[in-house]
Amino acid sequence: MAPKVPEPCLCLVTDRSIVEEDTLVSRVAEAVAGGVDMVQLREKDLSGGPLLELALSLRDAIAGRALLIINDRADVAAAVGADGVQLGEEGLPVDAARRVLGAGSLIGRSVHSESGASLSEAEGCDFLVVGTMYATATHPGDIPAGPGLVRRIGERCRLPLIGIGGITPANAAQVLAAGAAGVAVISSILGSPQPGEAARQIKQAMMEFWSDGKQAEGRLTPTSREGSL
Repeated sequence: MAPKVPEPCLCLVTDRSIVEEDTLVSRVAEAVAGGVDMVQLREKDLSGGPLLELALSLRDAIAGRALLIINDRADVAAAVGADGVQLGEEGLPVDAARRVLGAGSLIGRSVHSESGASLSEAEGCDFLVVGTMYATATHPGDIPAGPGLVRRIGERCRLPLIGIGGITPANAAQVLAAGAAGVAVISSILGSPQPGEAARQIKQAMMEFWSDGKQAEGRLTPTSREGSL
């Protein structure tokens, strides 16, 4: 059985371009200690061998304390025993990824529209990463769609949604209020001199929202979603 996406889920997406390369693994480990639930290894410039080595290092550093998801490369995910793969919007078909990974792995896909989300759900994805929430330095050309996109997708899709793009402690709860199961973060954590503390602050903002029950203001339950379709 595939692992489930924890709720609320704080996902850290790697980016070697904003850290000193030899510190990436240690910074990810600090962030996991600070409350990160899922680590997505996304280093598109690395070929198979170097990516595999980095994935193995991250797996050992995470040590089962968070889910490990590999971006696009189902073969690398299978080789290191990762928890799953995150596919790009134009990436592998889900059935092809499952043939490589088996039934016990999570498969997510990046989406930027309601139609893309519906297609991904029909295809058999386990979760969706929805962007872009807010302006972000890592993708300066992206036009933010805002949390409203999460809300619109949630009205027609039952999958866990993770909002990405410009997430900070100040706005993470807004994404959850729109119906997201979590948020994905790059620079707010990896770009911080204290990634563990940065992760803790975002996770604290998420948990305060979650424990207060405010998610009910913007979040449809599975039953109410069925009634809305």
